[in-house]
Amino acid sequence: MNAHNEMNTDEVMRVKLEVLKREHRDLDEAIDALGGTLRADQLTLRRLKKQKLALKDQIARLEDRLTPDIIA
Repeated sequence: MNAHNEMNTDEVMRVKLEVLKREHRDLDEAIDALGGTLRADQLTLRRLKKQKLALKDQIARLEDRLTPDIIA
């Protein structure tokens, strides 16, 4: 059918990686903004940091899958 319009697995993973990186940056900005307030909600900050860490782990796993193993 439209095989030339479909993305292969690596391309899909690269797009997902970019989305995750954007989400990670957005969370980082939200944490900075919330942490800068005098009445920062510590529970919310903790949850955002936990989400950010989970995203970092997902990013690392995707990057590992996309980077070929090179045996030197």
